[in-house]
Amino acid sequence: MRTSVWLIRHGQTRANLERRYQSRSDSPLTAYGQLQTIALAERLRRIPFDAAYVSPAERTRLAAGAVLAGRPRIVVHLSPAWAETNHGRWEGLTYREVLARFPDEAQARWAAGIHGRPTGGESLADVHARVVEAWDQLLATHRGGRVLVATHATPIQLVLCACFRLDPGDHWHWRVDLGSVTCLDLYPSGPIVRMVNSVPPLPSVTGPTRTEGSPSDER
Repeated sequence: MRTSVWLIRHGQTRANLERRYQSRSDSPLTAYGQLQTIALAERLRRIPFDAAYVSPAERTRLAAGAVLAGRPRIVVHLSPAWAETNHGRWEGLTYREVLARFPDEAQARWAAGIHGRPTGGESLADVHARVVEAWDQLLATHRGGRVLVATHATPIQLVLCACFRLDPGDHWHWRVDLGSVTCLDLYPSGPIVRMVNSVPPLPSVTGPTRTEGSPSDER
């Protein structure tokens, strides 16, 4: 029996383009991000999903909504466990702005490894704990079938670490671009990688919207 889990990262937002910390707050999709969302929907339109788990952020809800459009029978679970790392008071700032405003806190956070956190935010260890718990619950609930997870870069990276018994501090070894698809086939004997960070081709358009904010690796 195989359970196929398709994890997608949302399209580019204005905050991504400006390289701002973005977790629980919403930022509008750029024109490029809208094209990425369309591309995700086209790439996955033939996958017969049985269920979906979606981070509550607007950008992930838009991605899931596009993929699942016209499929009202699929049960969608909004799950905070799949949210991006809570950046606390760093939310909305660039890295340079964080260094200028909170230099001591920034130094202390990175020195503490996976246990470091911004004021009011989460550590990587916190995120790892909730994501692994959500992943285990998903696999226990869905024994067979196909499941969509619309989430963010860090949760996808941490799932990959968990599947292959890597330390969560090594999550950065997995590149997860905006608008990308990662798929794992889970068997009783272990996971098989179908794809990691597969970025579907954008739909053909004319005019300036095609290249606005085009670098897909903006965080």
